[in-house]
Amino acid sequence: MEYTHLGRSGLTVSRLVLGTMNFGTETSEEDSRTIMDRAHEHGINFFDTANVYGTRQGESSTEEIIGRWFAAGGGRREKTVLATKTYLPTGDRPNERFLSALQIRRSCEASLKRLRTDHIDVYQMHHIDRNTPWEEIWEAFTVLRQQGKVLYFGSSNFAGWHIAQAQEAARSRHFLGLVSEQSIYNLLNRWVELEVLPAARAYGLGVIPWGPLAGGVLGGVLRKQKEGGSSRGSTGRSASTLAEHRDTIEAYEKLCADLGEDPAHVGLAWLLAQDGVTGPVVGPRTAEQLDGSLRALQITLDDGTLAELDKLFPPPGPNGAKPAPEAYAW
Repeated sequence: MEYTHLGRSGLTVSRLVLGTMNFGTETSEEDSRTIMDRAHEHGINFFDTANVYGTRQGESSTEEIIGRWFAAGGGRREKTVLATKTYLPTGDRPNERFLSALQIRRSCEASLKRLRTDHIDVYQMHHIDRNTPWEEIWEAFTVLRQQGKVLYFGSSNFAGWHIAQAQEAARSRHFLGLVSEQSIYNLLNRWVELEVLPAARAYGLGVIPWGPLAGGVLGGVLRKQKEGGSSRGSTGRSASTLAEHRDTIEAYEKLCADLGEDPAHVGLAWLLAQDGVTGPVVGPRTAEQLDGSLRALQITLDDGTLAELDKLFPPPGPNGAKPAPEAYAW
């Protein structure tokens, strides 16, 4: 396993992040525990979850599944850098959503209880809250850190200027501020390259891409269809994405075949090669899928291949090969 620091912090994390969104919904608790054990066997120490994952009626939440796994002992908690999130609604009452000081406090306490731990390593805002001032948010986070309940803070789905706002507000309080930003980022969706990646690099945030395979569309969906297998990339919202970009995906899968590599592994390897990326979130439904994702760490994409990928999936903006603002201005 390869490791890196999370942004400018001293926290060491694996370059693949175990996403747990499927735990309790697509993946049974027993299989979820197997995946987490396997992740540790592979050296993956960075686990990402959220307080709203796996919350279908009558089922255990993902945090509860992880908490019971921690409670089984064997150093599971000690070996894990644990990241979870708050913001999205957890109930119908007014203060069971967003980022008020009251919500942050209650949400953190509830996550700690479900996770059966005394602290969260990286507590992430799942979205920007435009109606709560940064002074309130950072004061609430400062209290959690002083209490030892949270060590680091991160954002998710922020714009570049939100990162700047957050960091400048934290700086005025002499607070460390954000250490990570979790954004959607893949070959089909490169918008973060305009503003988010530059802002994250400037402020020392590690970028954690979610949706690295565009809902399975970059995971060899056309090949799997030809082989008669099922693929997540050919159902739901991914189906419309595939229909829109079918010619490009065909060319992409041919390029991967010429390289002798699985499209999913190439998609992850491309992200790992991007400046500022800590590691993509992989969300396996089975232990075998997790095992396969490690191949991405062994793939080095040469300049020619990277150039071919840029032709298939151009950077955003009319002058997308350049950074913002040149990407969209003279």
